Amino acid sequence: MPESGGPAAPVRRSSLRQQIADALRDEVLTGRLQAGRHFTVKEIAELYGVSATPVREALVDLAAQGLLDVEQHRGFQVRQFTAADFRSLTEARAFVVEAFFRELAGQGGVGDVPADVLASVRRRAEAAAQAAQAGSLDVLVGCDLRFWRELSAIRGNPHICDFLDRLRTQTWIYAVPHLRALADPAGVCWSGHVALVDAVARGDIAAAHALVAECNAHTRALIEKLAPARS
Repeated sequence: MPESGGPAAPVRRSSLRQQIADALRDEVLTGRLQAGRHFTVKEIAELYGVSATPVREALVDLAAQGLLDVEQHRGFQVRQFTAADFRSLTEARAFVVEAFFRELAGQGGVGDVPADVLASVRRRAEAAAQAAQAGSLDVLVGCDLRFWRELSAIRGNPHICDFLDRLRTQTWIYAVPHLRALADPAGVCWSGHVALVDAVARGDIAAAHALVAECNAHTRALIEKLAPARS
């Protein structure tokens, strides 16, 4: 998000509500719009050169996703997640992934899923793994979220997909500032995305479970190690 008084990237006049929500979501996810930051509808409208109505709608949407808090008569604040929140969120997302795997197994796996769908998920996996190994945090966050959205959409309940996306977004919001404190984040984040999609593709749900458990354990241990240094 530009500093106060600085130029903002122009926003096209189509689908303003969604475009503004997407732009601000990216700013929150990458840590450029930091936890605890206060702002008003008027401030955002002026930055993007649009009217207040789509801005207000976009901010309400982000608040409904758990990314912002509404401050009565003051505007909005980027939600501040705690270490306890992070632990709870990682536990919750493990339960949601478990629900996805149960549904996948109950529907016979991915045997008749079109090859191009699986190929797309694998490309997302490769991009996420490469970003993790390179330490490209902004790229990793986007690729990881897109990977999980596509993976969970395979035979997935759309409500499960949406809930998992929300949980993963919130855990990233807490994690990113801690990861940015590292001098070199290359190779520190979990990068087993390709192995996970390959396990799902061959119907090896046990291996997929093990990889997800590895991911959760790795992520929690890493962030809990980094968090005290920033407290």
